[in-house]
Amino acid sequence: MEETLFVTERRQSRTEIASHLRSVADKLDSGEALTLSNGEESVTLDVPEQAEFEIEVERETGDGEPELSLEFEIEWSETGKSSGFVIE
Repeated sequence: MEETLFVTERRQSRTEIASHLRSVADKLDSGEALTLSNGEESVTLDVPEQAEFEIEVERETGDGEPELSLEFEIEWSETGKSSGFVIE
């Protein structure tokens, strides 16, 4: 069973997307907690030193034009050391 703790989606320029990814990368590199926010909703994650990292590219087809997606996923055990999160 999955529970969605935070989600945000909006159209942005490549430059804006790159800026968000750089910010996440800088936080991961420094070991700082990562806070994601969208208006009044936010979640803070403490990503452990070791985690699974997945990159996935998908082509979605159906009624409209085919769409491509690029997904980055970082996954770790919630019971592991330094794996907390806070939802506000």
